[in-house]
Amino acid sequence: MPASPASAGSATPVAHVSAKVETTQISPRTGARWQNYTTPILVVILALAVLITITRNWNAWEGGKVEQRTDDAYVRGDLTPLSTKVSGIVSAVHVADYQQVHKGDLLVELQDDDYRAQLDQANATVAAARAGIEENLRQRQLQDARIAKALAGIDQAKAQIVAAQAGREAVQAEWTRARSERRRQEGLYQTRSTTEQSVEAAVASEGNLSAQFASRDADLNQARTMLRSSELAAEAERRSKAVLESQETQLEAEFRAKQANLAVASVNIGYTKIYAPGDGTVGERQVRPGQLVSPGMQVISFVALTKWVQANFRETQLTNVKVGDPAELRIDQYPGQVIRGKVVELAPASGSQFALLPPDNATGNFTKVVQRIPVKIALEDSSFATKLRPGISVIATVRTRR
Repeated sequence: MPASPASAGSATPVAHVSAKVETTQISPRTGARWQNYTTPILVVILALAVLITITRNWNAWEGGKVEQRTDDAYVRGDLTPLSTKVSGIVSAVHVADYQQVHKGDLLVELQDDDYRAQLDQANATVAAARAGIEENLRQRQLQDARIAKALAGIDQAKAQIVAAQAGREAVQAEWTRARSERRRQEGLYQTRSTTEQSVEAAVASEGNLSAQFASRDADLNQARTMLRSSELAAEAERRSKAVLESQETQLEAEFRAKQANLAVASVNIGYTKIYAPGDGTVGERQVRPGQLVSPGMQVISFVALTKWVQANFRETQLTNVKVGDPAELRIDQYPGQVIRGKVVELAPASGSQFALLPPDNATGNFTKVVQRIPVKIALEDSSFATKLRPGISVIATVRTRR
């Protein structure tokens, strides 16, 4: 059917109105879309600002707190592994596992037969060395007597020399006079002024005095020989004494060495018994009677009565913490009970520096990790501290004084 004029004429205005409606609807939707993005963007910016502020000031806020708290804390005590210094067979273990002991109590005992034999041998060598020194002293005294005898022989020989010289000079004077008398008698006999008998007497007297002079001269030579012999004997005795004196130094050194060996043997005897170093509790026994132990082998552990708390605070928490600050301790073994304490020491380095293999951040990529510093806290109630066991967990709170 052909369209009516009215219908044909009304088609154009309808299309125009539809176009206007669509235009007016597009503009509000675009603005609403931007409004939907604005709120999340503002929230994200605000969150970033808060995050940056917290990140930049977190350490200052944390370090500035009056109370610093950590649950990385434990009870600590002096745990001493008792070991053997010498080898031997265990003869007796005088304590049970986890037994309380007092200072000086005998814990473990080794058989000491070998060490007692070594001690007896060392005593014998010391006695022999002392006897050697005494014998050397007697020898030196004997040498002093021999030297004195040789010096007396020198004096005697000198006196004999003086006497022989005096006798020789006296005989020489008589001999000189007798020769003169003989020559005079022989001259008179030639002139027939004396008798033959007088001449013979003068000759005999001169011969007798000549023999006496030769005898006195021989006595003088003998005395000089004795003097030389006595001087040589004295020098020989002096040299012998010098040898003995040098031996005395050697004997004294050997004696001191023997005394040192005796001291070592005595100390080794003491090492066959292991005593408690103080009041405390022993751990589990690690040896039994009849067992052969070697030097350095651990036989039992000893825990002293003194206990303290080691709290490992983050480095950012120690801004105001110092020695003397009070602390509150909550021990897991005693729930609901608050123990008072006091900071007595702060470690000179972080715990990682005391590790067997300290970290070396220069060897590769670096990731910052907050370090922890050990803080030693002493308990005010020392009697309560003796009841604690090393290793139990503690929550420590330190109140800084600002």
